[in-house]
Amino acid sequence: MALPEAEHIWYDGKLVKWQDATVHVLSHSLHYGNAVFEGIRAYQTPRGLAIFRLKDHVKRLFDSAKCCLIKIPFTPEQIEQAHIDLLKSNTYKDNVYIRPLVFLGYGKMGVSNVGCPVNTIVAAWEWGAYMGEDALDKGIKVKISSWIKPAPFSMMAKAKASANYFNSQMANDDAVACGFDEALLLDAQGFISEGSGECFFMVRDGAIITPPNDTSLESITQKTVIQIAQDLGYTVRRERLTRDAAYTADEAFFTGTAAEVTPITNIDGRIIGSGRRGEVAKRLQEAYFEVVMGKNKKYEHMLAFID
Repeated sequence: MALPEAEHIWYDGKLVKWQDATVHVLSHSLHYGNAVFEGIRAYQTPRGLAIFRLKDHVKRLFDSAKCCLIKIPFTPEQIEQAHIDLLKSNTYKDNVYIRPLVFLGYGKMGVSNVGCPVNTIVAAWEWGAYMGEDALDKGIKVKISSWIKPAPFSMMAKAKASANYFNSQMANDDAVACGFDEALLLDAQGFISEGSGECFFMVRDGAIITPPNDTSLESITQKTVIQIAQDLGYTVRRERLTRDAAYTADEAFFTGTAAEVTPITNIDGRIIGSGRRGEVAKRLQEAYFEVVMGKNKKYEHMLAFID
């Protein structure tokens, strides 16, 4: 499916036409993979378009850049304003996905990133459910991947770095080739880490369990869903989980900016629960959409409105 274009992209402090936001083929990050990014959503609310947890995402972008030895040539406040300016400059009729990216540009070659120019962009386009609208209701089939998440001494899981997602890409490709919708990766010790771009949750005996972020990104959506679940009265535990624990879960689901709250109804051919979206996932999904779409006053502080 072709990417739906918008009018502008924010590029190094300026709004440029979508088709003019280009880079040189010898850009450093294209060859060596050192770039950092975020995935952010903006939703159509009763008050208009609003970006969900903008400050948290921008903070994580800067944290990722620090880990990867990239100095962003803008302040967090400037990047936040860039998101708002970009959305104001474009026309959107539906919900929007936003992709800020900081990368090493053209001007130097070789493994070292010292002296490389740093470029920053923010792009945004209309994008619906990541795995399809049906997935939010009927759930998805997941395959535990033969690819494992890198150990903490191999890669920095806390950095949302482009290089980390080659591992995710291979896992996802393998799962889809085998007839599944998404991959679930284990860590080097054999415990569940995360999906190719999502956090894993399961339900057992009424309690919600999600792994710690030892080898996975510290997810903003994961934190949000945990908070929502606790506010709804659920017990939430952070525990290391084995694959057979997942097989015997009462329910399972993924969370993420792109995935939102997507039920998992099949893992490695094992039917999870009833084989349909469970009651806990349904309740959390409905509560999550109320939050991001500005229908829950308690969480309105998480929204940056595009006035």
